[in-house]
Amino acid sequence: MLKKLRYLLLTSFGVVFLFSCSSLMMKEKSSSQPEVLQHLSEYEAPQEFRAAWVASVANINWPSKPGLSTEQQQKEAIVLLDFLKNNNFNAVVFQVRPQADALYKSNLEPWSYFLTGVQGQAPNPYYDPLDFWIKEAHDRGIELHVWLNPYRAHHTSAGSVESASIIHKMPESVVKLKEGYWWFDPAKKSTQDHSAAVVMDLVKRYDIDGVHFDDYFYPYESYHGGADFPDDDSWASYQKDGGKLSRGDWRRGSVNQFIERLYTEIKVEKKHVKFGLSPFGIWRPGYPSSIAGMDQYDKLYADARLWLNKGWIDYFAPQLYWPIAQIPQSFPVLLSWWEGENHQKRHLWPGLNVGRGGDERNVDEILNQIMITRATTPKSPGAIHWSISPLLKYPKLPSGLVEGPYKVQALVPSSLWLKETRLSKPDINVKELADRVQLAWNVAPEHKSFKTVVYYRTGKVWKHRVFGKKYSVAELMNDAKERINRIEVAYIDRAGFESERAILHL
Repeated sequence: MLKKLRYLLLTSFGVVFLFSCSSLMMKEKSSSQPEVLQHLSEYEAPQEFRAAWVASVANINWPSKPGLSTEQQQKEAIVLLDFLKNNNFNAVVFQVRPQADALYKSNLEPWSYFLTGVQGQAPNPYYDPLDFWIKEAHDRGIELHVWLNPYRAHHTSAGSVESASIIHKMPESVVKLKEGYWWFDPAKKSTQDHSAAVVMDLVKRYDIDGVHFDDYFYPYESYHGGADFPDDDSWASYQKDGGKLSRGDWRRGSVNQFIERLYTEIKVEKKHVKFGLSPFGIWRPGYPSSIAGMDQYDKLYADARLWLNKGWIDYFAPQLYWPIAQIPQSFPVLLSWWEGENHQKRHLWPGLNVGRGGDERNVDEILNQIMITRATTPKSPGAIHWSISPLLKYPKLPSGLVEGPYKVQALVPSSLWLKETRLSKPDINVKELADRVQLAWNVAPEHKSFKTVVYYRTGKVWKHRVFGKKYSVAELMNDAKERINRIEVAYIDRAGFESERAILHL
């Protein structure tokens, strides 16, 4: 049945992509100066957000264990980024703050335990992992979104609380939970100010493409032995000051205030940096009527529907980790409901669970879910895969993707509300050889663009290739019977829009 559904969706909603390849045969025929023509857009690259989460907490994805050498950490990172590029992904959601510590140089919080095995200890030989990840991602044409946990102060997988921990520096802001976790009290001003400062430090100092939070707001009840969150002191203080809200509304109000604040502050500093949220996939049981499951509104005090309704985000990625046919938590039913709540027309890119295994049934499930996202949000399709490790572990998963919906490269969907001044077109030079065209272009303005898209037509057939920051040359192969007759080149700006195209007729 899943295969039949996949076929129907592919037939009805699939996007027909054209695949390009290259070779290295080198027989020169001639060199010419082509004519520059007026832009007539005949072909556009497909747009689809294709991302994977890379988790550092508990060393789930990267680094594979604490205490690896700098060289080992970098080699592992390159393997992950090369995998994403080779399988036509275009974004990575990289966890840089797993527990009020940092996988980057920070004056606000200590170096992460999950890097070196000692909280507060820098990598040796020294490097800044986030700088490294950003450069290598952008060189490959991949967006990098920093993923932070705004309220988790200590994770049990990091062992005992070390002397460098933020817990010792902000004892009035944190509470200890019964299962060994430490948590910031979201209602306290000191918590909000500190977490906002951490986010804005990243936005200001690093050339990131997005800021990302997942589903951890107030903690899951299981973190505290099923008991209520221990915030009696801040609740009493609120009441003493004349507060009239119920305890639940007060908690939700604190999180709402923080989300709206961050969205505003990010846009003031760098408009193009996207703010994304990945909450639990169910807002409340009964929404829509067939849905059952945990109530994040009442348990995590996360009013995720409000954030989407208000447009306090640039993209929304509810964790829809359930199968299509699981009726109480059906993937298409939930996705359609969330789209109905998308009043501000932000990007809706659901989280997919790729960790069920690599057999044919599970591969088919993921491919069907991707096709459903294309049908539900055709103007801005996309998904985030939880997580990168199963994609590496089960080879049938990436092969199913790259042979199917991810067969050719796609650009990240453009964000109209983030659009700024259009970039000028590239300067390009072309040299024609016997079996190919050699193309070169100038580098885009710093921080304005790190991707270049090259369109080329052979006969009447258009193809395209997307190049990352380190590339400014390409070889485009002629077909056996027909030569390339037109080339168009454009930068892609940080909001996902093309510059003016440089156009050549050969």
